[in-house]
Amino acid sequence: MERITGLIALLGFGPEGWGGLLLGAALMTLAVSVAALLVGALLGAAAAAAKLSGYRWLRGLGGAYTTVFRGLPELLVIYMVYFGGSALVTSVAEFFRIPGYAGLPVFAAGAIAVGVISGAYQAEVFRSAYLAIAPGELEAARSVGMPLLMRWRRIAVPQVLVFAMPGIGNVWQLTLKDSALISVTGLAEIMQTAQTGAGSTRQYLVFYMAGAALYLALTALSGGVLVRAERRLARRIPLAAGAHPGSSMGSKS
Repeated sequence: MERITGLIALLGFGPEGWGGLLLGAALMTLAVSVAALLVGALLGAAAAAAKLSGYRWLRGLGGAYTTVFRGLPELLVIYMVYFGGSALVTSVAEFFRIPGYAGLPVFAAGAIAVGVISGAYQAEVFRSAYLAIAPGELEAARSVGMPLLMRWRRIAVPQVLVFAMPGIGNVWQLTLKDSALISVTGLAEIMQTAQTGAGSTRQYLVFYMAGAALYLALTALSGGVLVRAERRLARRIPLAAGAHPGSSMGSKS
């Protein structure tokens, strides 16, 4: 009974409890994961457009991006972005005669690194979603003289969002898990905080179990939000007859 009470106090919000730090770490994990997903969405949309382009060199660039960053280990990408970005920032600072080491902020480095990885998977999600649009819809809009931007705004983009949502949900789960690797940069997210708590108290199993519980809670809550968003989009945006959003586009293999 005393041991259970001690563990509750250890993970609680009292003077000696780690509850506040773990909760703050969970919010940091959520923030960096959302930022990485947004960075990945921008990169993924650009890469998907490149792979769908009529220009061979653009298709080659898009294919190279998705092949490289789907094939490299995530930890290696994080190290490359963090240390390479810090070296670049320091060089720029030296150019403007600013003394000292000017490192890349760990939050920005983590969001960019995981975002680059996420974007490689989102590119395939967006490309598959675009190819799922009934060709007749875009052809009909073109035949009546609808401008390109209006075709994208009224037909292509809304349907791409519907078709892409299941795949984006898969990529989000991967992004959330990959955020644990950012702990190597020192960012106080769940994994880093759990390691610090475990090392300080020697209660390794307790803190790693607490970290696992936080990751599962974030996964369950965010998964529910994405499912509701997918259903709401499907109700508001009509699809062509016989078209159904897939559930495995962009899955990590």
